[in-house]
Order: sequence, then C-alpha cells, then structure tokens
Amino acid sequence: MTTLTQTDDTIVTRIEAAGERIQRVQKAAAAVIFGQEQVIERTLVTILSGGHALLIGVPGLAKTLLVETLGKVLGLDAKRIQFTPDLMPSDIIGSEVLEDSSGSGRRSFRFVKGPIFAQLLMADEINRASPKTQSALLQAMQEHHVTVAGQRHDVPAPFHVLATQNPLEQEGTYPLPEAQLDRFLLQIDVSYPDQGAERRMLFATTGTDERRVEQILTGQELMATQRLVRQLPVPDKVVEAILKLARSARPGTGAGADTDRLIAWGPGPRASQALMLAVRAKALIDGRLAPSVDDVIALAEPVLKHRMALTFAARAEGETASGVINRLAAALE
Repeated sequence: MTTLTQTDDTIVTRIEAAGERIQRVQKAAAAVIFGQEQVIERTLVTILSGGHALLIGVPGLAKTLLVETLGKVLGLDAKRIQFTPDLMPSDIIGSEVLEDSSGSGRRSFRFVKGPIFAQLLMADEINRASPKTQSALLQAMQEHHVTVAGQRHDVPAPFHVLATQNPLEQEGTYPLPEAQLDRFLLQIDVSYPDQGAERRMLFATTGTDERRVEQILTGQELMATQRLVRQLPVPDKVVEAILKLARSARPGTGAGADTDRLIAWGPGPRASQALMLAVRAKALIDGRLAPSVDDVIALAEPVLKHRMALTFAARAEGETASGVINRLAAALE
C-alpha cells in the first residue's frame, strides 16, 4: 500500500477540503449541463488525473458546452478547434512569420502561437483531420510542448485535451491509430439525457434567464489538487485488482481461453497506470481517503475500451468491447 508523505491530520484535511471544492465544481457544471452527471464526473476524473479524454457521442449532447463550462469553473483558458480534412499542423500549433524590425531594416522570424496554447483544448471531431495534423496534437498531449523550426515551445500548465468523435458518420474520417488512442486516459461515451433531465433542459435553455457559471478553482489550485491525487494511498487489494483486470484482457499471456478467443490485442501498462490515477481521482471526488475495488470496476470500461480490440470471431458472435470488459470486471468482486 502506498504511504502518505505528510502527517495524517494534514493530508486528511487537504483531501477533505479538495473533495468539497471538486463537489462544488460538479454541482456548478451539472446546473448547466443537464442529465450528464456521469460524463461530468469522468471528465473531472480525467482532469484531476492530469490526462486527456476522448468524448464519443452524437451531435447536440453538450460536449462543447461541457468544455466551456469546465473552463470557467476551473479557471482555465479554454479554446476550441474544429478539425477538418484540410486542417494543417500549423493551424493548431502556430507558425513563424517574417517581420521587419523597426528602424534597423533587419528581418527576423517571430513565432505566432496557435490555439493549441490553451489550458483546456477541445479538439472537435478529431478523426476528421489528417494523420499529420493528428500527430502534431499527439506531441503536445504526450510531451506538453511543440517544436517549430527546431525551437521548443511549451504549452501552458495545466494542459488537457478533450477530443470528440461522432460515432455515426465515418465517411471522410481518419481513424485514430492505436498509439494515439492510448494517449487518452479515458474514453467517455456521451449518451442521451433521460426524460426528466431533458424536461429541465427545455425550460432552462429556452427562457430569458441567462445561465452563469461561477469560477471555483484557479489553474494553480487545480494543479495542487492533481498533486494531491497522486498522494492518496492505494490499498494492496486495489492494486491487485488493477493488475488482475489489465492482465486478464491481454491475449497470449495465459489470461484464459476466453481472452485468447475474444480479444485480438489488449491494454498495455499505460492502462494500469491510468486506472491507478483514475481510481484515486474518483475517491477524491467522492470525498474518500482511499480508492476501493468498486472504483476499479466503475472505471474499467472507460479506461480499457479504447485500448483493446475484439477478434473477428467475437464480433461475429455479437460480442462488444463493453460486454467483455464488464465480464472481466465482474470477476473482481
């Protein structure tokens, strides 16, 4: 079990205070985005873990509003890029322009930053951009900097990418390669709100009242909370559950006949790391001092779904990645 590096009273007080602030963030976002409580929670889990999220959902489910709202509540500089087939890497990273120096007549290059230099970036319909443009975003996601003309330019801190994909229209798209999908901490499926939530949304969004969002955190406070997440102790049984789940989804490693038959390729060690961080973040959001095995089960699907692929035989039998993951997670109980 991981241990705390400070006195128990100090760390417990900080965890409780951080949990209360994050719960206020949740409530503030839920007051604007109706019927998407799970999406809000999982997005916050991603951000508190210091990662990036892939949001999958049809148009009109408030994905853009989610990014705008969280940017305001968390005190982050939020920007949005609409990805299209003709989008070039320089359109998101920036480019160098030639300028004449006043007085001297000398010319020099000046780097003009692109929209990627934001703390919270929405990459809308990321799979519509070419692989070259996707790769430019990948470097910033993984290394937190970009390189232009041999010069390094750091992106702001904190830096988080919330990318979206439309699951319906696949014509004219460039599916994200496995290496890039693995860079996303969670895949968050955005579904339709229930009838009660949609009813509240109708009255709230078609009237004259203006919805205002209160800023609750600053960028510095968010980074402090992210550091706190990494200090939460993880019980040995939770660590074993994470390892068992990740390894049971890897074919060809002795995980079992069902795994070898159903799964073509499984999650790598980055999945275990993602689960370790995500369960800590969820515990903090819930106001608990340590994660549980139930947290591993709850986050198994969003962590593993985009990190594995089913065999042709499994798809022919009507199996889904979600169904396979849920069965593997159920074995942890």
